[in-house]
Amino acid sequence: MGRGGKEFGEWTDQATEQMLHNLIEKKQKFDKAKTLHLYTLWGTLIASFLFLYYITKFVLGPYSYSFAAMFSIFVSSSFHLFMTLMLVVLFGATKILYEKKEKKEKEFHDLRCEVIDRSKDLWKEEAWKKRHDVYDKMKKEWDINLFHGSK
Repeated sequence: MGRGGKEFGEWTDQATEQMLHNLIEKKQKFDKAKTLHLYTLWGTLIASFLFLYYITKFVLGPYSYSFAAMFSIFVSSSFHLFMTLMLVVLFGATKILYEKKEKKEKEFHDLRCEVIDRSKDLWKEEAWKKRHDVYDKMKKEWDINLFHGSK
């Protein structure tokens, strides 16, 4: 992003350029939060299934004759307790990252709707006819749809 010049053409003023750059930054932050949440979610699910497989194979199977024996073996190993704690922390982190992702998505969507709502003020006269070029550029390069307000 060349922030020094007129990246969106001569038909956008400095305030419009700044709004569009802010919108791009919000989109990038949202995409980063979305990716981080997705990786954490998949990592948590895979770790959970692997740990459940391990518990089934090495604790539940051999000691299925007695609940007390299974419980005793489970709590006697610090590895089991550590993994249980680790999975609880991972699920908590996934929840926190989900909430952050939702917050960033709301901020991005609100700013995008503001740009759409204020488009009549941002592009006047001749620039109004050229705004679709800016909209196309935003859609192609940053996957930001400014043609309508719905998600």
